[in-house]
Amino acid sequence: MSLPQMDFALGETADMIRETTERFARERIEPLAAKIDADDWFPREELWPAMGELGLHGITVSEEYGGLGLGYLEHVIACEEVSRASASIGLSYGAHSNLCVNQISRWASPEQKAKYLPKLISGEHVGSLAMSEAGAGSDVVSMKLRAEHKGGRYVLNGTKFWITNAAYADTLVVYAKTGEGSRGITTFLIEKGMPGFSIGQKIDKMGMRGSPTAELVFDDCEVPEENVMGPLNGGVGVLMSGLDYERTVLAGIQLGIMQACLDVVLPYLRERKQFGQAIGSFQLMQAKVADIYVALNSARAYVYAVAKSCDAGRTTRFDAAGAILLASENAFRVAGEAVQALGGAGYTKDWPVERFLRDAKLLDIGAGTNEIRRMLIGRELIGAA
Repeated sequence: MSLPQMDFALGETADMIRETTERFARERIEPLAAKIDADDWFPREELWPAMGELGLHGITVSEEYGGLGLGYLEHVIACEEVSRASASIGLSYGAHSNLCVNQISRWASPEQKAKYLPKLISGEHVGSLAMSEAGAGSDVVSMKLRAEHKGGRYVLNGTKFWITNAAYADTLVVYAKTGEGSRGITTFLIEKGMPGFSIGQKIDKMGMRGSPTAELVFDDCEVPEENVMGPLNGGVGVLMSGLDYERTVLAGIQLGIMQACLDVVLPYLRERKQFGQAIGSFQLMQAKVADIYVALNSARAYVYAVAKSCDAGRTTRFDAAGAILLASENAFRVAGEAVQALGGAGYTKDWPVERFLRDAKLLDIGAGTNEIRRMLIGRELIGAA
């Protein structure tokens, strides 16, 4: 039975992306979702090239480099439908297609784009972005990874932490100190196999298992000058310019989780019987599913509106933060309600809702904590008054 869906009138292209991605995710990703979580398994060969064939890795990249030349609205929808099947794959997909591919598309030189984008977009290569460190999360400008200019190249020393796709990435967008303060950070394109670059400890997470997270280690890693992306000492500008798009696209993960909750809860309420009738006939359960539906569509409305603003060049930093704030908090609450709706069954590994709950917590923290998002929104609004 098809589930109710509000028509947000997003246009034929967006609807086509949703239909194509939903079918692929249902047929190819969802059957693997439980194994991905249980085994902390990243199915690169099984999914990445196939997603590339559909054009999912280069939605916002121009056709010149193999992309689809579409917008952030379509990217959000693709991320939503992938995450509906597996939030872990949705997270790795967002890190690859937005944090890495989209930043290269926006900031790289024509030569860098020609070198790196085709294989990233085809799915032959996996991409990643490395910003955070063990001692530099929300306060990212305090990063310690340093790049010293020596004889026509840069030598990097230090570490990065909490890096999505790290162990599988062929191309990484990495931020390092080339000077002091916020005006002394530069963006580098790092390739797997560069001498002095290695993967450190793997991070075992409570959720988003199967989206690999690890430490990066740079020990006298030599990087050619031509691998500087964007202006020297202009890395903060590169970084900050991408945050609005990152938050908007990654909010699609939480939309997907909420839809997945509804996918499970509605049939369960129709089929599960107590006291001689389906539990969906009880008003308390009807209220619960109503709250889930409203939480999902209110977040969708905000996220889609911000994505449209991104495409029109009108997005604001506080609205990008607001959209993912609403989506993340709604998703964690909805996933908790989904567990509750299934009762004892929801607390077991036999049903996926406990996974949805563990996965949903990540974006209360990642891409900027909800505390940072609130601080940003409040500061921007008060400063504009």
